[in-house]
Amino acid sequence: MIIQLEKNAAVPPITEHLKQQGYKATEVTTQHAHYLVAIGKADFDIRTIGQLPGVRDVHRVSDDYKLVSRKWRVQPTVLDLGDGVTIGEGTLALCAGPCSIESEAQMEKVMTHLLENGVQLMRGGVFKPRSSPYAFRGLGMEGLKDFHRMARARGIKIVTEVMQVSQVEEMHDFVDVFQVGARNTQNFNLLDALGGVDKPVLLKRGISGTIEELLSSAEYVFSGGNEKLILCERGIRTFETASRNTLDLNAVPILKEKSHLPVIVDPSHGIGIRDHVPPMALAAVLAGADGIVYETHETPETAASDGQQTLNFDESAKLIRNLRRVYKLRGELEK
Repeated sequence: MIIQLEKNAAVPPITEHLKQQGYKATEVTTQHAHYLVAIGKADFDIRTIGQLPGVRDVHRVSDDYKLVSRKWRVQPTVLDLGDGVTIGEGTLALCAGPCSIESEAQMEKVMTHLLENGVQLMRGGVFKPRSSPYAFRGLGMEGLKDFHRMARARGIKIVTEVMQVSQVEEMHDFVDVFQVGARNTQNFNLLDALGGVDKPVLLKRGISGTIEELLSSAEYVFSGGNEKLILCERGIRTFETASRNTLDLNAVPILKEKSHLPVIVDPSHGIGIRDHVPPMALAAVLAGADGIVYETHETPETAASDGQQTLNFDESAKLIRNLRRVYKLRGELEK
């Protein structure tokens, strides 16, 4: 169960009462509230907890992931990144940019393209986990500092990947959203570290990860103190070889039913084929996604990484227009 506490509540009497009922309580303090997550199997009247001094609310949650469950927080979480940028129900968040940050000239062109199309979220990797040790692995911290300087001057928010615990602190002041890539979704030391920051964390589904595993990873971050979470479906590895991954659009309505967190989709990694990225992005919006993150580059053929799944600026502009049309259509269909 989840017990939400009043400010300055005396915790020991509550945990002792729970212990007497056969429950073990873990204290969780986040940016917004103070909780006890109680684990046990005994059946008892939870109103006895609700009547204790210092208890604001109590909810029985059967899911292994408690804090990110919609059984507890029925209203969807909406994240406000400032400057009019929000992620969550009620708006369609669009985030685009290259797989890798390559140069100031490249960033200038991408940012101009995004602003011309009303997009204020830019993705771009400076630390790149690559399957081959000989592939381009990013510009590192110096590249991120240039990215931050240019983005701030233009009112653009940065989404970029963090790969290890030691990077969290040095990256903190230069990012708006920490991205945890598919290879690190179960890097629990990293998730614990991100639980201690006050910035949004975008969690991508593991390469062969289940929906339950993605939600459990989100629980790690939330229980560490950070409620600002975004779930991202980016395709999973299956027996199919015709596409880079299998984009599991089933995950979108399932995640939104199971969790109060925003759900976005990455069709670029999901299918890995440039021509098919737009239709999968549109399908994701119709499936209920709160946002789309995809890759764009002026000349994908010369991109340092993932050019085969990257849209050029004309294709990107067309997709943005169509995403907004489909989102509007979805609203009409839901009436």
